[in-house]
Amino acid sequence: MAQPKGTVVLAYSGGLDTSCILMWLKEQGYEVITYLVCLEDISKEFVEEFIWPAVQANALYEDRYLLGTALARPCIARKLVEIAQREGAQYVSHGATGKGNDQVRFELTCYALCPKIKVIAPWRLPEFYQRFPGRRELMDYAKKHGIPVPVTPQTPWSMDENLMHISYEAGILENPKNQAPPGLYMKTCDPATSPNTPDVLEIEFERGVPVKVTNTGDGATRCSALELFVYLNEIAGKHGVGRIDIVENRFVGMKSRGIYETPAGTILYHAHLDIEAFTMDREVRKIKQGLALKFSELVYNGFWHSPECEFLRHCIARSQEAVAGTVRLSVFKGQVYILGRESPQSLYNEELVSMNVQGDYEPADATGFININSLRLKEYHRLQSKVTVKQDE
Repeated sequence: MAQPKGTVVLAYSGGLDTSCILMWLKEQGYEVITYLVCLEDISKEFVEEFIWPAVQANALYEDRYLLGTALARPCIARKLVEIAQREGAQYVSHGATGKGNDQVRFELTCYALCPKIKVIAPWRLPEFYQRFPGRRELMDYAKKHGIPVPVTPQTPWSMDENLMHISYEAGILENPKNQAPPGLYMKTCDPATSPNTPDVLEIEFERGVPVKVTNTGDGATRCSALELFVYLNEIAGKHGVGRIDIVENRFVGMKSRGIYETPAGTILYHAHLDIEAFTMDREVRKIKQGLALKFSELVYNGFWHSPECEFLRHCIARSQEAVAGTVRLSVFKGQVYILGRESPQSLYNEELVSMNVQGDYEPADATGFININSLRLKEYHRLQSKVTVKQDE
């Protein structure tokens, strides 16, 4: 063993990488405090402080990824810093690779919350990654030191799970042409073999946040944030909802293939999108959509604790003040189907929009509206015609 070097708090998942890193850090002379999220449960704050703002934003990275890992990292890193400060540790450590996004997410949060903290990132240290150039070497090391890990040479893909989702990458998944192998998915059933009867749910929102879910079939209700989210995970998982297989752009500059299951998040994305469109002014929503796009990018890239992301969260929360009501939906065979909605804050005027009632609207006024809007188009094409004639001469 090397000379003592100080105390390090390790973000420990129990998987292959961090299990080997734990032993390696001890070999280097560090006193290691492991932080295992499931032992110090932060599920409630994860839902209320991280998932709910993402639901309010309708956050999606590159149109498809619901940010399950990206939202969890600042939550975990925040607790990592708290423990380091409480225990007087000079260092924190993580098992994120030197090619991925998570190293950025962990460390930006740590430095934002504790500028003097020092980070040990083994996968960026030559003495570590040269010793362990592949997963085979890690598994051999684990076997040598009696470390039990849930990875075998037959299933060498990497998994990362939290309350919101589970991700799969690496191994045979690195070839984007390869289909996900049978038995890979752990949070959701195969939609093809899922129940033949849908679950119909009513989800109630206040200020853009779900506050109650009711299953109209059996009358089951959930109201607390954590219980509601866990229940939606259960229902969505049963029906195979929330699977995606994508190639995305990592912040560090490369494309990567990831397979994700986000059951409850998928239901809430569709439900919130619907109630927001029902209750929010058109022009406000256009601006809010732009803010959500930037918010999603910042979260993905690890800037949760940046001043710009804090500003966006405040803006998005302000936009949600009137986003209230109930969405009725069906969960069935891998899909979420919106069935209806109602809200005391609705901007929908049934009489105004009806084809059978004139209401407070004069159809003849539409003629002038169309004429004004067509003026720009007429002028554009008139000028284009002149250019075309000159080019033909």
